[in-house]
Amino acid sequence: MTNPLWFDDCYLKEWSSTVTTALNNEIELDQTAFFPEGGGNPCDQGKIIKDGIEYSVNEVKKREGRIVHVLDRAGLQSGDSVHCILDWERRYKVMRMHTAMHCLIQIMFKDTGALVTGNQIYPDRSRVDVNIENFDRALIEKIVGKANSVIAEGHDVKIYYLPRDEAMKIEGLVKLAAAMPPNLETLRIVEVVGVDIQADGGCHVANTKEIGRLKITKMENKGKSNRRLEFVLEQEAI
Repeated sequence: MTNPLWFDDCYLKEWSSTVTTALNNEIELDQTAFFPEGGGNPCDQGKIIKDGIEYSVNEVKKREGRIVHVLDRAGLQSGDSVHCILDWERRYKVMRMHTAMHCLIQIMFKDTGALVTGNQIYPDRSRVDVNIENFDRALIEKIVGKANSVIAEGHDVKIYYLPRDEAMKIEGLVKLAAAMPPNLETLRIVEVVGVDIQADGGCHVANTKEIGRLKITKMENKGKSNRRLEFVLEQEAI
């Protein structure tokens, strides 16, 4: 199994690794900070270097519990020692978006009881689908305003681990934890201190001040009790 280095260090940009399997242009590594696509988050990109030869990491996927790196071409072999470099600019944009999404969803749930029915994060924009009936723009603008106020306060984001049974006792976490594979005895917890707490496997900023400000770009009715809100971050991180 590949060791997911981003679990404990979302800011890791470069690392050394060993190729454990190689089939044409698809490889696995003994450890990686390249995040695989999943949970509404896009995969990381970057490059892998061996003896001065660079291979572009175009896709990273989860396949039957394994993390597969899809390169621009074949050439690497099992046992190769490599150096990996993350496309940090892309990753950091996604991290900011992901933490912003957590803050927005929690405030929306607290104010309206709306639950998420789907979401997708991109480096330059994001969308969230919620089962809210009153999709009045004034209400949504108010919720986004609250989210921006909370974000600007500068809440620390902590990542830690809890036994599954203990995590399931946390109010607001049960629904998310219950949806995770039952064979996971330990859950990774992402807590925006004083704002939100979730079982989550993705990458986040260390403090909400890094996010910037949310700005609504589109509101759309996607069906009965299913509304879509699209947003961007209108300023760079502090």
